[in-house]
Amino acid sequence: MLTQYEHLPDGMLDLPAARLGEVLPGPALIHLPGRRTPPLFVSVLLHGNEDTGWLAAQSILRKYASAELPRALSLFIGNVEAARSGVRRLDGQPDFNRVWPDSEEEAFPAELEMMQEVVDAMRVRGVFASLDIHNNTGLNPHYACVNRLDQAFLHLATLFSRIVVYFIRPRGVQSAAFAELCPAVTLECGKPGTPGSVEHAAGFMEACLHLSEFPAHPVASHDIDLFHTVATVKVPEQFSFGFAAPDADIDFVPELDHFNFRELACGERLGRVKEGSPAQLQAQDENGVDIGLRLFDYRQGEITLRQPLMPAMLTRDERVIRQDCLCYLMERIGMP
Repeated sequence: MLTQYEHLPDGMLDLPAARLGEVLPGPALIHLPGRRTPPLFVSVLLHGNEDTGWLAAQSILRKYASAELPRALSLFIGNVEAARSGVRRLDGQPDFNRVWPDSEEEAFPAELEMMQEVVDAMRVRGVFASLDIHNNTGLNPHYACVNRLDQAFLHLATLFSRIVVYFIRPRGVQSAAFAELCPAVTLECGKPGTPGSVEHAAGFMEACLHLSEFPAHPVASHDIDLFHTVATVKVPEQFSFGFAAPDADIDFVPELDHFNFRELACGERLGRVKEGSPAQLQAQDENGVDIGLRLFDYRQGEITLRQPLMPAMLTRDERVIRQDCLCYLMERIGMP
């Protein structure tokens, strides 16, 4: 499935994400030389409808089209097929950010083998740092995610945003796989097409290309808002849901995605359950245990929080909710 290149394929810098399939047969790993080594690793389009990463990489590569990159760069372009259709993933495909080493998605051996091949190729070359660039569908600020509370990881993350989220689930994500090799972050750049998102991602990418080392001192506590993901919330497949949808099993409040990165109080209302329906939300903690009844109250048919929490990635996109999740719930933590 994977094609590796030692140069940029002709015409690639002129194409939007949806047309990359005209020059790439599928997922591609492109190695480009630079003044410093080891290379910076950047992954884009793990989700086909999240094009900010590709547009940012395209911007940087155009800038250095006739000049040497400050550091070698290895660029992984993921789900080219889904990008052609403008969707997160095609039916029958896995989520390309759930099939990296340590994945629980055993039903997709070809994709699992491909991601292992990417990691193995970069282990041989060495990696300075890893950036995985994403968009999301809800109303979220730009923020960075890490899988280790290591100072180099936190320095890298705060170079992008003071908002940093630490998580260890879901498993099989790119940043966790590369955390075994180097400082690694996931960048969340808001909705595709949001003004300033491409510029922010490109500026961060260029800063990393110029970076010679990571500071030895800890990140100052006043320079970071650090959160820990405590649960992944999903709507079980057997239950219908909607927004202002009184006939659905679960009817969420219409303004649900406005709750992202707000510290919600105990008792905050998220929606209601249809009378007579047994529907409940599923909330898995980082050990895979369902803790939904600890987090949500269903008295009188209302879905409310049992404790203060902060959600991220709440979305009204029903396809994304079914393919991925409703949201993540977080708590604020202190610096390690």
